[in-house]
Amino acid sequence: MSGGERHTGRELPVIGAGDGHTVDRRQALKVMALATAAPGMVRWSADSGAAGPTDGASLGAPPPPQVPSNPKARGWPWDPDLIAPTVPWERVLTEDELASLAVLCDLIIPADQRSPSASAVGAHAFIDEWVSAPYEGNERDRVLIRGGLVWLDAEAARRFGNGRRFRELSDEERRAICDDIAYVKTAAEEHKAAARFFDRVRFLTSTAFWTTEEGMRDLQYVGNVPLARWDPPPPEVLRHIGLEEDE
Repeated sequence: MSGGERHTGRELPVIGAGDGHTVDRRQALKVMALATAAPGMVRWSADSGAAGPTDGASLGAPPPPQVPSNPKARGWPWDPDLIAPTVPWERVLTEDELASLAVLCDLIIPADQRSPSASAVGAHAFIDEWVSAPYEGNERDRVLIRGGLVWLDAEAARRFGNGRRFRELSDEERRAICDDIAYVKTAAEEHKAAARFFDRVRFLTSTAFWTTEEGMRDLQYVGNVPLARWDPPPPEVLRHIGLEEDE
């Protein structure tokens, strides 16, 4: 399932960066590798469309504390308003990035006879909300996922023809790429960074999908439902988990 071996070598524009900056497949891999291997040392720059060292950071020393640039997100916890929930930060992913991400989410959880696809319940929007949050781990995921989307397009062009993008491929062609990055442990060395990207998107897609009403119905989860009567676990169950001694 390796596809063709053509490599155009052309550079691809950074998704969402309209200032002419470009990033090729090798640069995308470098960005993704840094995002996972050096937490806190890379940050996606909205001005340059690339990742670079955090100001003042150096190898062997922790980076200085970062002040969130978004005034809507102060960075400390508060009691959530579950009646009228809001997201106190701006979303950062572009429409182009979201379109590609939706295709990948649906490859991970497609529609079937029991439930809709991941994008149909907003999994890609959930990921956008996640990577837009102004916290260290979320910023690291932002670099990883944005770089991974660039890599997917570059890999699609390399395998299946110059100019073709991942979301324009057939389902079989998209699966051929994702089969090579499905698991970090079994991925070839040249695909390790891309596999970490895919692993993170799979986790976030699953989290988004199975916390919706449609996803919980798909799991046949019956929690969060008021019960007219609740019976405690039977003695044999309590004994099995060590909460009651044998008679």
